Amino acid sequence: MSFLKRLWGYIRTLFKRTAEGAMNPEIEIEQAIDEAQRRDQQLRNQAAKVVAHRTQLESRMERTAEDVGEAREMAKQALLKADASTQAGDMEGTEKWNRTAQAMAMRLQAAENTLNTTKVQYETARTQADKAKEAVMQNATRVAELAARRMELLGSLEAAKMQESVNSAVDALSNTMDYDAPSLAKVEEKIEARKAEAMAKAELHEATPAGAETELREAINTVQADAKLQELRQELGLGAAPSAPTSGDQTPNPT
Repeated sequence: MSFLKRLWGYIRTLFKRTAEGAMNPEIEIEQAIDEAQRRDQQLRNQAAKVVAHRTQLESRMERTAEDVGEAREMAKQALLKADASTQAGDMEGTEKWNRTAQAMAMRLQAAENTLNTTKVQYETARTQADKAKEAVMQNATRVAELAARRMELLGSLEAAKMQESVNSAVDALSNTMDYDAPSLAKVEEKIEARKAEAMAKAELHEATPAGAETELREAINTVQADAKLQELRQELGLGAAPSAPTSGDQTPNPT
């Protein structure tokens, strides 16, 4: 049983980590905002009920106060009529109005008791309503802060996505250069090696008799070519070929 319990805990933790890794942060942010807004709406609904209860008690207290005032006034009027009947010697009227005054007094007492009870309930409801409104205001502030935080997190998420794209591009470029094609440094190294090898071979060739013979033939060919050009110039009636200017000579600018 202990092994199965540990195995189940391992599988549950593995599944939780795998699921969290697969979750889209952007969707999680929106989910958190939706949950906060849902709870805020629930709190507002509950607060509205509390405030409505306070308002109902306030209306009931006003009506009860009116009943108290009415019962008190009617009791007074009944007592005045009973006194008038007594002075008039109308014993039947006196008894009638005394019973009426007694009934009004009982009504007055009941209304005053109801009023006192309603006042206590109203004070409690008023305190609860104030706390409910304060809770709504505080929660609204938290929701607003969470919304601002949402924008910040979305901006950070976009920056992270951009950096990940850049990193992927750099990694792809590095992999391409490493495995698919030679780097420029390697190409340059090969070119320099071939150039050095060619120059070395030319230098070695010049140092051999065959190289000297080749150089001599090139010199003879150059002299013969110059003589042939001079011969052609004479046939054409042209002057001698101008000599090549030295490094100190300067060609005059045409006017």
